[in-house]
Amino acid sequence: MSELRDLPEIAGLDGRQAVVRIPAELDVPLTNRVRAIIDTAEFRRLAKISQLGLVSLVYPAAIHTRFEHSLGVYRLALLFLRQLSYDRRFEAMISPADAELFLVAALLHDVGHWPFCHPIEDMHLSSGPEHELLANSFLLEGEIADALRHDWAIQPRELIALVSGKPRDARTRLLASLLSGPIDIDKMDYLARDSLHAGVPYGRNFDQGRLIGSLCVNAEGDGLAITDKGKTAAEMMVFARYVMFSEVYWHHGVRAATAMLQRAFYLVHGMLDLDGLFRLTDGPMIAALQQGAGSGAANDLLAGLFGPHRRLYKRLAQYSFFEEPSIYQRLARRPYPWLVACAQQFANLVSTALRRIVAPHEILFDAPPVEREVEFNIDVYFPKQDCYRPLGEVSPVVRTLARTQFDDYVKRVRIFAHPRVVDDLRNLENIADLLIDAIDRTE
Repeated sequence: MSELRDLPEIAGLDGRQAVVRIPAELDVPLTNRVRAIIDTAEFRRLAKISQLGLVSLVYPAAIHTRFEHSLGVYRLALLFLRQLSYDRRFEAMISPADAELFLVAALLHDVGHWPFCHPIEDMHLSSGPEHELLANSFLLEGEIADALRHDWAIQPRELIALVSGKPRDARTRLLASLLSGPIDIDKMDYLARDSLHAGVPYGRNFDQGRLIGSLCVNAEGDGLAITDKGKTAAEMMVFARYVMFSEVYWHHGVRAATAMLQRAFYLVHGMLDLDGLFRLTDGPMIAALQQGAGSGAANDLLAGLFGPHRRLYKRLAQYSFFEEPSIYQRLARRPYPWLVACAQQFANLVSTALRRIVAPHEILFDAPPVEREVEFNIDVYFPKQDCYRPLGEVSPVVRTLARTQFDDYVKRVRIFAHPRVVDDLRNLENIADLLIDAIDRTE
């Protein structure tokens, strides 16, 4: 019997003594020491932070929380460990103490997230912390830190080193690859869970059980791999990720809302206590932003998102890697302040063309952020040949969808305009020329 499978949390997968039910009809086994963590104020805070934030303005049922997602990730961590406990190389490298560290890392991987975390982080403003740094403050002291030391014999800094993605050796690199990699517990949960709550099938169209059943250790012994039996399931997961980005995360309505929030935050963030702001949950953070906005332009943007009437900006123009690539390449992955300056130049130019004032905040540029998504590639082990080959080498699906061009094909450059002015702007025949002029003036 494996020592890893003797861990009470993993053994709990086969029992029903203490479980919590989450969608879709999944039982998450709880032990006293797991319950001690999820009952802390820092973890309970996640129950009031939406997993998808502004996506619910387009997909109204997508109001699930980071609390639910964290429990789902933790359950997958148990399944990953149970499967990998049958891999002799994994069991030789990973001790029960290592496995316990991985379990609490899975449970707490999102503890530093704040409302609308990723849209704000994508702006890369110098005054804003990364969610990993905020997580450190929750983990180093307080109830969670006490529970880690008392119930798990884990020092908080050990956990931070693993969650931060800065592993020191092959053993911790292997564990980190389970947390964040091409096929990891976070991605596997959020694709299926976000798809379920959004009411679309795309993120659930891969065989999760088959994929977990194919997990093994890579040739170097420092990362996750799959056997050839999981190749098709991995391909389907790649496609699920591609379609979820295309149809949900980067849906034009979702991106309009995102652009509105980002511009509002950009306008008010210098007047706010960001350390205090990022410790809030959804409702209080929205209230703090609205208070900071006063009666200015940011107030108009926030009212369209959180006021009594939903009023999203409208798509005026769209450019992609394969549609008008010259314009796309001049706007994609630009620093956020540069995009704001360019949008303001464009607002000035269209004001002249229309012979009426278009306010700077009534034009929003949305473009792929500076950082790209992680490339989806993983080694596939072929037992009969006793060899590993990259998934992208043996799969046309992965070769096409999961390389660096993934961002270019699902993340478009879009220009959004306030509903008050969009119809007049659409009647202008030289929008592209005005845009190029605005870009040239901003360079």
